[in-house]
Amino acid sequence: MTDSPLRVWRDREGKLLRLRLARPKANIVDAAMIAALQAALDEAAEDAHLRGVLLDHEGPHFSFGASVQEHMPDTCADMIRALDRLILRMVGFPVPILVAVRGQCLGGGLEVACGGHLIFSTADARFGQPEIQLGVFAAAASCLLPERIGRAHADDLLFSGRSISGSEAAAIGLVNAVADEPEAAALAYFDQHLAPHSASSLRFAVRAARADMVRRLEERFPATEALYLEGLMATHDAVEGLGAFLAKRPPVWRDS
Repeated sequence: MTDSPLRVWRDREGKLLRLRLARPKANIVDAAMIAALQAALDEAAEDAHLRGVLLDHEGPHFSFGASVQEHMPDTCADMIRALDRLILRMVGFPVPILVAVRGQCLGGGLEVACGGHLIFSTADARFGQPEIQLGVFAAAASCLLPERIGRAHADDLLFSGRSISGSEAAAIGLVNAVADEPEAAALAYFDQHLAPHSASSLRFAVRAARADMVRRLEERFPATEALYLEGLMATHDAVEGLGAFLAKRPPVWRDS
């Protein structure tokens, strides 16, 4: 384990920002990871020569998800709001964010991946939003997934909590390309399709393509946060589900 939850460096003569989740094997999306991602993106956003970002991971898994402990009632407000700020920063980032995924990409990990523009994964990677199995819901994904894969597929993943393979994720548009080496595929995409462009023109293209989606998400996130923090977390079952997970026991639902 490294001292920092995130490795940050420049590649391709400074034209590509590299971000690597560095807390294997789980790469939990906790407050420290969120803050590190936010800081790295904030610092690079105004670089006029930047043409892309590649987010990948150490270890066999992209991320097991967000910190369950930090989703307990006394800390969940800070966690939800910080993650939402990060997702909005990613979605509205001025140059494309490429994401390379192996292994598990679940919960808050999938929300972070979906904050990017293009996802590259192995065929056997696993994508899912299992929050409902813990008695809660995926706040950011409730807004993000319909934008990326349409209402029907989003409803399936959000309501069932099931996981799908990288191949199935590609079939529904969640993943852009399946490759044995997703990092290499993302780098090849950058080299061929992004690096040759004017960085200035690329920024205008990204802004034009994403303006409506960014506006919709900025409007939806506060209402979803309120539903989670003021509605869901006032119920017995939400606290019971999270507590049962941490205690490694089956939850006892009251349906209220």
